[in-house]
Formats: sequence, C-alpha cells, structure tokens
Amino acid sequence: MSEKKYFPSVEDIKAASTVLGEILQPTPVSRDSNLSDKYGADVYLKREDLQVVRSYKIRGAYNKIRSLAPEMLRNGIVCASAGNHAQGVALSCNKLHITGSIYMPTTTPKQKIEQVKMFGKEYVEIVLTGDTFDAANKAAIEYAGKTGKTFIPPFDDPKIIEGQGTIGLELEHQFEKPLDYVFIPIGGGGLASGVGAYLRQVWPGVKLIGVEPAGAPCMKTAIEKGEIVDLEHIDKFVDGAAVKKAGSYTFEVCRQVLDDIIVVPEGAVCTTIIGMYNKSAIVVEPAGALSIAALRFYADKIKGKRVACIVSGSNNDITRMEEIREKSLLYEGLKHYFIITLPQKSGAILSFVRDVIGPTDDLVYIQYIKKTNKEEGPALIGIEVASKDGYESLIKRMDAHNIRYEYINNNNSLFEILI
Repeated sequence: MSEKKYFPSVEDIKAASTVLGEILQPTPVSRDSNLSDKYGADVYLKREDLQVVRSYKIRGAYNKIRSLAPEMLRNGIVCASAGNHAQGVALSCNKLHITGSIYMPTTTPKQKIEQVKMFGKEYVEIVLTGDTFDAANKAAIEYAGKTGKTFIPPFDDPKIIEGQGTIGLELEHQFEKPLDYVFIPIGGGGLASGVGAYLRQVWPGVKLIGVEPAGAPCMKTAIEKGEIVDLEHIDKFVDGAAVKKAGSYTFEVCRQVLDDIIVVPEGAVCTTIIGMYNKSAIVVEPAGALSIAALRFYADKIKGKRVACIVSGSNNDITRMEEIREKSLLYEGLKHYFIITLPQKSGAILSFVRDVIGPTDDLVYIQYIKKTNKEEGPALIGIEVASKDGYESLIKRMDAHNIRYEYINNNNSLFEILI
C-alpha cells in the first residue's frame, strides 16, 4: 500500500482554477439529445475536447509548472506523455518562455507529435523512445536525474491532480443542482482523482464512475487488490489511457472517492467514436470516448437520471479511422472472417457468392490463390452482415451448401497474422 497520504481540498482546486484563469476559459457543457434519447436519461457532455490543446491535460500541466520556483525552471523541464500531457506541457512552455524536453512513445500517433511541435514551437524538443508510455516515462525520469531538469509528471502529483480537478469546480458552477452520475475516464488517475475529490466534497450524493479501457485496467486492478499493480501486458490502442501502473497519489484518492470502475472493450470505444462523429458531429479520440462508451454498460442504472460524461480529448489521427471502423464492426458482430475450402474449378467463387452471400450481406475481402495439381484450395473471406443476427443465417447457408470453413475471428494468433 502506498505511504503517500494526500487528498485535494476544495480550496486547493479553487486556487488551481485561479492560476488557470491566466490562460484558459471554462469549457462548455452540452446536452446530447441523441445519447439522452438512447438511454432515457439527461446526458450532458463536458467538452474538454474543445480545450486549446484539445484535451484537459493543459490544466494539470500549467498548474504544476506555475507552482515551481523560478530557479527550478531556468534549467528547463522534462515530461513523458502518450500525447495529450505533452501538448499541455508544450503550450505551457510556450506561454511561460521556458524550455522543455518531451519524451513520447514511438507508437504515438503522428498527429499528436505534430501538435506538440505546433504548441511548443522553439521552446520544446521531442524525444521518441520506447513503445509504451511507461517506457518513455522511465527514460524521461532518468534524463531529468542526469541533467537536473525538473520532471513534470503526467498524473501522479498533487498540483497535476488539483489542476485536473478544476473540471469538477466548473461542473458545480454549470449545474444548479447536483448530477446523479459523472463518468470519468482513467489512465493513470489524475483526472479521476481531481474531479472525484472535488465533486465528492461538494456533491456528496453523486455517483462517480471511473472508466478504463479493458486492455489497460491499472486502477481497477489496483483497487481490487488493495495495492498498486504493474500490469505485465497492456493493449495500447486507447493510447491516451494505456497505462501499466496507477499513480501512488491517484490510487489513494480514487479508492476513496470512486463508487465504481468499469472497463470498456476497445471495440465498444470504436463504436462510440464512429457514433459520435456520425450523429453528433463530435470528433473524439479513443480515450475521449471512454466515458460515453461506458453508458451502454450502465444503461439500466442511469435511466431517468442526470448524467455527465467528461469528453477528455479529441486528438484523433484521421489515418486511424479505418482501423477504428474495423474494430467496431468486429466487436458488434457485423464483420466475420473465414478460411474456406473451395474446389479448384471454374465458377467456384461465383457459386459461393451466389449460394452463400445473402441479399443484405457484403463480401468485403477475398484472398484466393489457385494451387496447381490440387483438387481444392483455401480462400480467406471477409463478410460484413447488416445485423448481428446475420451471422447465424450466414453459417446456416454455408452448412446447407457443405462449405468447409474455419472461423478465425476468435483465433487471435491466426487473425492478427492474416488480417
């Protein structure tokens, strides 16, 4: 168990709000009619995606840097980030005219790297190292130790937590009476700690729900075990929340203030990204979609309630959209891949399409190489169905026509190689 004992007060967070008033305006809250109708609730979005750096991370970064004594800043600062904290630090360096070295994983989307350069201008240098946030974070801490530069943590620091907590203060001012539920995304826990601590003190009855990606549930695992856990493997897809280890400060605060932590599959996150773009014209990154994606798993509990989701960021690289669509279709049971065995004769593929592909199905992928001196050969087929029920109908038609097949969606090792 952590030995760090810390809990941000209302006064601490109000002080951070005053500091942030130097460069930021409160972000808006908007009622989303589509989500409200879908879940039978009043669903509001706290639009941190509309921040100047398109995420809430500027709050903690600026509050931390402004708290440092001038002599600590003369030699420059260092941070590590998967993207959004880096942008907050970069803009802070630009505003305060101090130099910064920013360590980012090599897997960071190009769009986020370019944004860091844009916000930091000549005041920052970018170092790409490691394939996870944790690896980049370790390298940044080592560099700070060698050079004497001040390290700016992404989440596990009182001033960072208090800066993020100003979102809670804004929510209090933006609603005349307490909300019933607030859904808060979790990476390392800085946002959930700050917002959770503030709202727990001013709205004692509110239900605070933390949301993590299923591939990186560091906070949920830590709270369940009663101690901080270093996850051995994580899925880096939700890059803004793909953290192996919760913070010491954040763990202590989250375990006190959160009513629940739920994990959301990456496929459900992708479905949410597409839905928000198509129906509400809102662009969200994977981590920014977490709180909204969580609603489908809390649908029965939030019915008739007043709910807020913190949309934490919108730094989504457009080149990822095809991957996002693919993951969504697979998760929703709308896209299926098979290795099928076909007779090596003219018209075999045409017969398969005619006999097996239904009127609302779409053949979206086929890879077939004819084998010489063989009666049969394999083909890799991808089929998109109009509804989840379409899969059963598809299987029945293949069975009825004696098609030999292997379903590979659930064979992770084979699926990853082929698709």
